[in-house]
Amino acid sequence: MSQTTTETPNARWKDREFREFEFEIRASKLGENDDDPEALYVEGYAVRFNEVTVLWEYGDMQYKEKVAPTALAEADMSDVIFNYNHGGKVMARTRNKTLEMKVDNKGLFIRARLDGTDEGRKLYQEIKGGYIDRMSYAYTTKETSYDSETRTRTVLRIKKVYDVSAVDIPAYDTTSISARSAFETEIEKVKEIAAAAAKASADAELRRKLALQTYL
Repeated sequence: MSQTTTETPNARWKDREFREFEFEIRASKLGENDDDPEALYVEGYAVRFNEVTVLWEYGDMQYKEKVAPTALAEADMSDVIFNYNHGGKVMARTRNKTLEMKVDNKGLFIRARLDGTDEGRKLYQEIKGGYIDRMSYAYTTKETSYDSETRTRTVLRIKKVYDVSAVDIPAYDTTSISARSAFETEIEKVKEIAAAAAKASADAELRRKLALQTYL
């Protein structure tokens, strides 16, 4: 059974969610309309639609998530930054056109020009050398649905994208933390159901013993 919920996030950091993908990096010296030989670009998909990902495991149960193809249709992407590990100095930005973002049938494609800062040039070399090959994005949701049978959460509408970030550790902490937060309500429901079932079983066993004592 699928249930739809509407969430009311705010701009506080703790309300943002972080999701990580392989940084399908293609380092390029030139942009599509760029004749600057010093330009350094990286590009890849920050979001992939309809790819089911296991975000959290509780016991032997897996909690999954996917992003609907329409999730970014109304998202605020007016001022998105590109940085490292969701912190530190900004290396590219949509507002100054050093970060380009395009939604296509696969997901959210990004292209970042990194030669504008010392940090960006260093990161470009680390990505090109294969030392960093993951990317994460920070966002807030506006609407999600949850299928309790498959334990799959679908992000239906994203309210705002804050940043796309190159990250160094595949299991980046904020990804796990925010994933757990997204499923906490459902995990609590599972725990409550399990506790209720255990209590019902214990009550049934107690009634059975009492009935046996009555007949003895």
